[in-house]
Formats: sequence, C-alpha cells, structure tokens
Amino acid sequence: MSIKVTFPDGAARDYSRGTTGTEIVEGISKSLAKKTVAMKWNGVLCDLADALNEDGKIEFVTRDSGSKDVLDLIRHDAAHVLAEAVQELWPETQVTIGPVIENGFYYDFYREAGPFTEDELRVIEKKMSEIIDRGAAFTKEIWSRDQAKAWFAAKGEAFKVELVDAIPADQSIKMYKQGQWMDLCRGPHMRSVKDVGQAFKLTKVAGAYWRGDSNREVLSRIYGTAFATREELDAYLHMVEEAEKRDHRKLGREMDLFHMQEEAPGQVFWHPKGWSIYVALLDYMRRKQRADGYVEVNTPQVVSRKLWEQSGHWDNYQENMFIVEVDEEHAKTKAINALKPMNCPCHVQVFNHGLKSYRDLPLRMAEFGSCNRYEPSGALHGIMRVRGFTQDDAHIFCTEDQIEAETRKFIELLASVYADLGFEGWRIKLSTRPEKRIGSEESWDRAEAALGNACKAAGHDYTIFPGEGAFYGPKLEFVLTDAIGRDWQCGTLQVDPNLPERLDAEYVGADGAKHRPIMLHRAVLGSFERFIGILIENSSGKLPMWLAPTQVVVTTIVSEADEYAEKLVRQLRDAGIRAEIDTRNEKINYKVREHSVAKVPLLFVVGKREAEEGTVSVRRLGTEGQQVRPFMDAFVDLVAEATPPDLRAAAAKVA
Repeated sequence: MSIKVTFPDGAARDYSRGTTGTEIVEGISKSLAKKTVAMKWNGVLCDLADALNEDGKIEFVTRDSGSKDVLDLIRHDAAHVLAEAVQELWPETQVTIGPVIENGFYYDFYREAGPFTEDELRVIEKKMSEIIDRGAAFTKEIWSRDQAKAWFAAKGEAFKVELVDAIPADQSIKMYKQGQWMDLCRGPHMRSVKDVGQAFKLTKVAGAYWRGDSNREVLSRIYGTAFATREELDAYLHMVEEAEKRDHRKLGREMDLFHMQEEAPGQVFWHPKGWSIYVALLDYMRRKQRADGYVEVNTPQVVSRKLWEQSGHWDNYQENMFIVEVDEEHAKTKAINALKPMNCPCHVQVFNHGLKSYRDLPLRMAEFGSCNRYEPSGALHGIMRVRGFTQDDAHIFCTEDQIEAETRKFIELLASVYADLGFEGWRIKLSTRPEKRIGSEESWDRAEAALGNACKAAGHDYTIFPGEGAFYGPKLEFVLTDAIGRDWQCGTLQVDPNLPERLDAEYVGADGAKHRPIMLHRAVLGSFERFIGILIENSSGKLPMWLAPTQVVVTTIVSEADEYAEKLVRQLRDAGIRAEIDTRNEKINYKVREHSVAKVPLLFVVGKREAEEGTVSVRRLGTEGQQVRPFMDAFVDLVAEATPPDLRAAAAKVA
C-alpha cells in the first residue's frame, strides 16, 4: 500500500507505507540529505528515521536553517551528550532529567560526592567533545514498561525507574541509544551526536530538588548552552558577559538607587537617587499622556472580592492575588478583599459613574496605578520581577469604528516615547484569534484588520502570531531591543469587548439606544520598576542627563575653592539641576573615580584659579581629559541638556 506525501511547495508524491524520512530526503537530493537532521510530519517535529504510515505533509529541518526547531534539537541532544559524558567520567552518578530551556539546557544528576565544581565542568566539556567526535547515531527503541524499569533498576538508576512509572499508561516507552549509552526520552533527536557540533559550553552549576520537592533528594544541576555555529556561541557568551556588567542589581548598589530585603520580598526600597529617576520618568509620562488627550484618575488599592468575581479575575487570577480578610465590626462574616493586581475593573467603575454619550468617546483614561501580584519567590529578579509595582496603565473606551484610529494614535505616542528614551529598535507582534474564543468571526475580522491597518498607517510593520490573542480579542505587543541585542516586551494594546460586558459598561449612541463600548487596554512602559531596570541595563547606568539622579557634581581641588563651589551649586539647584557638592579633603583622582563608579555624567572641577576667573574644568563621564569653560557657558549648556525631551521639543516649537 502507498501513502501520499505532500511537500512544502505543494507537490505530492506516492511512497510505500513505512518509508522513512531519511529515505525520502535521500531520494530527493544527497546534498539536502547531508544537511537534514530531522523532519516535521504534519507539523510535528519527528526523528528523520521515523516510518511514515499515512498520508501527510513533510518538511525537512536542516541544521543550517537557523530555526528554533533546529536550535532546540541541538540543545536537546547536547543535554544527552552531557549526561553520557558525566556517566563515562563518574559511572556511579545517576541521571535524572535534562530539558531544553531558554538560551540553553540543563541536566540534573545525583551523586554521593556532592555538587560538581567549576573545574569539573571543563573536564566534562572535553569528554563531550570526544563523544561528539565519535559520532554515534541516535537510534530509537520502543520498550515495555516492565522492560524499561528492570533495565534502569539493574543499573541503579532509581530516578529513571520513578520517571517510567510517571509516564501515562497510554504512552509508549521510548529509549534512545547513542553508542553504548542509552536514555529514556520522548524525543525527537537528530541523526547522530555529531550533529550537535562543537559550539557548546557548560555555564554553571546549581542545586535542585528532585521534582522540585524540598523533602526529596538534592541534585546537582549543570547548565549549558549550544548553538549551530561557533560565531553564534561567541556572540551569546559576549552578550552574557555584557549583561553581567550591566546587571541592574549591581549598578543599583553602585549608584545607590534602591535595595530589596527579606522583610518585604518582591518590594522595592527606593533610595533618594533611585526615586529621582522614578519621578522624572513619571513626570515625563504624565506630560506625554496629557498632551495626547488622556485624563488621569486614581483608584483604590483594596477592592472587594465581589468586583473581582464580576470581572472574572477571582476565578482566573486568584492565585496571583493578595487576599485581604477583614473582621468588620458587627458583621456576620469576614469581608474578603484583594489588593488590585491590575487597574482595569476599577477604570470601568469610573466610566460607569454618570451617563456617557457617544460624544464622550473615545475616552482615554490613564492611571499610574500601584498594583500587587503574587510572584513565586524563585521568579523574583531585582526590580525586573517584583510583587509590588506601578503600571503606566491606561484604557481607551471607544466604539468599534474608533479602534483603528485610536490604535494608530497610541502607536505614534509609544514610538515617540521609545525614541525619547533611546530605543529606536523595536518591533510589533500581532496576536490573532485563539482556537477557544468568544465573539463572531466577523467581529474578529474587523478587530484584527483594524490593528494591522493601524500599524501600517503609523508606518510600522508587524509580525502575526496566529492563535496567541486573548479569548476575547486580538492584541499588539511591542518588543524593544536593547544595546546588547536582548528583547524586552514592554508595550501592549489589547482589544477587549468582554470586560465592559461583564461590568455592564454602556453609553448612549447617536440612535438614542444604549451600547457597549470597546475597551483598549494599553501600556507603553509596562511597569515603572521593570522599565527602569531595562533603562539601567541598556545604558550601563549612564542614563541620559534628564534622567540621571545626580546630573553634576561640583568638586574642589583645594579648600580655598569651597565657597565658590557652594555658590555654583546654589545657582545650579535654583535652575532645577540635580547638583551635589564634593569638598572632601581627598585627591581629585580619587573623587573622579568615585563619581565615575556612581555614573555621574558631569563633573565641574574647581580650584583657586577657577574661583578667581569664574570658570570650571568640565569632565564628562566616559571621556578623557577636561575642558576649562566659563561657568555661565557650561551652566547654559547643562540646563539645555538636562531638559526632558518633550519640554525641549515644546520649547523648540515656540522658538
């Protein structure tokens, strides 16, 4: 019997039932076969050696394709090579699991000798390289459950026996062999270990509990990464090195911006300098939104369970909410409230207060809302991932016909903000209707078309992510690329006809009848905390002058210049400049180094001569040497540079 195999170009050919992907690709082209490491059969990634027993569509996965599929395969197979290397070096070691993760892979091991050391990682790498050079083929075998358990038990692999027991009864037991070594795995794999290549590196060791249970065995976890080419690996390692230098937690300490402590997990203690960045950014966003037609509101932080039930958050988001129970005086039951994890339901309450007409739409309602969400302790990361944060959140209440115009207007606002903050490289993702959804196909057609048309009208391309929208509407996601090539999803715009329905929002239309508004959830920065972290890392702490917590330090060389320095600082502060004075009896080189570590963008160095002549020696962060200038000239330039970009643009228009 034959089967029909359809290729990506639409061509179809008949093959004998049981033909493998390897046989098909070799029949097409020997050169293609050499490059092909796996296949997609009816959209599912499979071993190239799998037999095909029904009609379907085939797509060959080549090692040089640069796709996520091939990168995941390389990393998955590298994890198997790692496990083989460890057991070849230390046969008494038990293997557990080794999944692919973002940017790499890991494998967990159990050994009596304790965790692996950094020196041992280098030994393991050498052994991995030898195994890859041996080039053993990956071969798949299907075993019975009892056969697999007996084999692992005989080897003393207790964790693997437990994993076999955990596999659902309706699933087959797949064993993958590479040379003399074998592992339990659902697959797929490439053709051989040689396909892994030599562009890999083991990065670190950490502890882990078996199955994440603190009552179970402590395992030694080895992390690694792998790429298709050495160039890609080198680029990644360079990025990691740069990221470590730019870590906002490290820079936050050096610049004295904030701290975190155990008594308030996931909450930020802002220091004066850090708070000045926060306030400068908040003031800027407030001006930008006001100029774009937003009204600002402020809503309660503690809100009754009843509203969260009505909005749907109680059923779908409760595990991420902080619940507040209060014994009200004379009440028969406790009042159950929650700290708001988001502002949306409260904004609908403001909208619902008083009768709204179609003439009031679009209504752009903004709030710098203080929100609280429970995040697992393991997910917390400096100020990037916290439990208490402020959203630059806003909601646009509009008609369906206004979606496109309002989206375009928002994209233009977002683009100008990102440009002001130094982010020119960003892209747009359009997430479309998921399989499970509400609303008519026609309404989805209109909403998706409106978002796409708005992007084009604003002069930006977008990439479609099919099925990634919410169940009630499509959304746009705005992804920034920072100075070292990392992506950050910050801005969003979500079309939502659902929440106005649930919370009974309505307006009087031109026809005199009541209608439901569409709600556009939108954010530019996302959360202030996370975005400030991104800003710090993107700039390596060298923030633009208008955001810098200390914009200039006036420092003296000799005590005779102290009075002059104090006079200059008063003038600078009177002009709104965040200026500090340094009259310590220390050598000037020491002072310069210290303020450089704190990322102060400008130093005005003064001595006896400068005091007599009314000048300053100007030193700029990141540059060599200094320039002697009249103070007033340096003062005027500094005031101009310290002016926020929106105010600078407004002044230029007036001029």
